[in-house]
Amino acid sequence: MQTLAYLDHAATSPVDPRVAAAMQPWLEERYGNPSALHARGRAALAAIEEARERVAAALGCAPAEIVFTSGGTESVNAAIKGIALARKLARLGSSVVVSAIEHHAVLHASEWLERFGCARLVVDVDGRGVVDPDTVAATLRPDVGLVSVMLANNEVGTVQPVREIVAAVRARAASLGIDVAVHTDAVQAARWLPLNVEEVGVDALSLSAHKFGGPPGVGVLYLRRGVPFLEQISGGGQERQRRAGTENVPGIVGTGLALELAQRERQSNVRRAAALRARLVAGVRQALPEARLHGEGAEVLPSIASFTVPGVDGEELVQALDVLGVAASSGSACASVSWEPSHVLLAMGLSLEEAVGAVRFSFGPETTEAEIDAAVAALPRAVEMARAVVSR
Repeated sequence: MQTLAYLDHAATSPVDPRVAAAMQPWLEERYGNPSALHARGRAALAAIEEARERVAAALGCAPAEIVFTSGGTESVNAAIKGIALARKLARLGSSVVVSAIEHHAVLHASEWLERFGCARLVVDVDGRGVVDPDTVAATLRPDVGLVSVMLANNEVGTVQPVREIVAAVRARAASLGIDVAVHTDAVQAARWLPLNVEEVGVDALSLSAHKFGGPPGVGVLYLRRGVPFLEQISGGGQERQRRAGTENVPGIVGTGLALELAQRERQSNVRRAAALRARLVAGVRQALPEARLHGEGAEVLPSIASFTVPGVDGEELVQALDVLGVAASSGSACASVSWEPSHVLLAMGLSLEEAVGAVRFSFGPETTEAEIDAAVAALPRAVEMARAVVSR
């Protein structure tokens, strides 16, 4: 069936036409390896450095502190593994503190480090899905070298008090006489929150271009100068020895422009998305009074609204919505060979039944009121279809 409403921008967003136009020459006549000494190679290298300057300007850092990667997952893995392992080699504290609602890239990367003797300490969240700065600070101990707390949650949209977490961590670390780096997964935040790293205070930050109108397959890692780091991909020494491999020139060019546009147009995008979210929430509450909105009482991204519908499996609901022309996503991961409820919702205190009944709607600058209305109109029928499957 034709898609009437694409409300899964938190999963991936369309490439901004302005970004696609900027990338096009580098996909055609302007090809060249940035490591080559000839004119085409020098032009490609210059394009990368211009994109790096754009990203650095958007983040308020030096261009030398920007590393281009293959996406958000690699940026997160590079930050967590690279910092922890470098500290371990230097015989510094290398254990990692993470929140219970982090993306699996953070959770699995920190879990992977345990095989090398880097302990993982997990901080709980409250019922709104918010991390408490004092709780994070209280978790610190002499062997901790890294804290990673996301800027905004990808499932329910809760915005985390990262600036306050950094301040609390710095104060606690000073009292213990240790040095602790702070990383944030900002993958969901680029279009909706300010990203100046000096104001936020973090030592490392991860982004993924396809979440803010850039191309898929490109990520950004901000790494503060002087932070210990061990590269995860070895080879030709690109990205100042921090990430080897021939650079994706068209993707990097597109990422630089996309992030510049995302931050420049952020306020207008926020206002528009907030109005759409309010329209959706009001419509869902009228159509399905039993639906529970997650993250109430907390600051949330204007681009995400997550609900639990009693007696409904989230995956079945997403599939039913798809049949009716609405693209959304579930808060749980279910497949024929594995079944896993949302770790985020479980961490927020929801029951197992509630955690598997979630549906997430997410918006972008392209989202229209007509799409919101189509989703609200389709939802009651989709719930009926999903409940019929469960009752069989």
